[in-house]
Amino acid sequence: MSITAHPDDESANFGGSLSLYAARGMETSAVCLTPGQAASHRGGAKTDQELAVMRRKEFASACEILKIRKPVVLDYPDGRLHRQDTYHVVCELSQLIREFRPQVIVTFGPEGGVTGHTDHSMASIFATLAFHWAGRANRYPDQLTNGLTVHQAQKLYYTTSDSSLPGYPVVVPPPLTAIIDISAHASIKLEAFRAHTSQGALIPNLEKYMGTTRQKQELYHLAATTVPLSGSPETDLFAGIIEEK
Repeated sequence: MSITAHPDDESANFGGSLSLYAARGMETSAVCLTPGQAASHRGGAKTDQELAVMRRKEFASACEILKIRKPVVLDYPDGRLHRQDTYHVVCELSQLIREFRPQVIVTFGPEGGVTGHTDHSMASIFATLAFHWAGRANRYPDQLTNGLTVHQAQKLYYTTSDSSLPGYPVVVPPPLTAIIDISAHASIKLEAFRAHTSQGALIPNLEKYMGTTRQKQELYHLAATTVPLSGSPETDLFAGIIEEK
């Protein structure tokens, strides 16, 4: 399960990994906190509501390309995640985790990813709390009805980078602990990002960013885990995962 802030985050940051593991037969989910209605690139939309509708459709198309089984776009306000009630947002994410029951969750680091976006930072905080709280019976116990039970995901990863992004503030990324080879899925990642047509002006930036060895890799920091570590860096996000009986 990926947890992000805006439509296109799932493709630009995690698209290679999501495609890779879907191809290996694993069920994947992408949860997006906002419909991206405050984006600078408007795709011809005249209002925020029109842009939100457009970007939800783009998100659905991108998730179809990435073979994501359960795509979800929530309705929090783009650009204002830092003003939302944390307990409420984490409640909604915890329920989605309890329903989908992922073994691995990927999200941004608290620095906000390579762009340092405030919404990305908040997505990290919300996702991190949900990772921990979804596994506790004393958190949101009213959800535990009709067969829904607590669920503790086994690994939480933050996306990270080994360099800063030109034109953006310098961030301090989480330490690198996992290198995922996405070379066989790089073209699918780009195809999924191109499905976000309203954000077409950003496509050359991603193509340039992926034009080096980064085209073949997605980098992660293991932020929390319930399984023993076999060494670093990892090359598989599912290394050590224990299957539920």
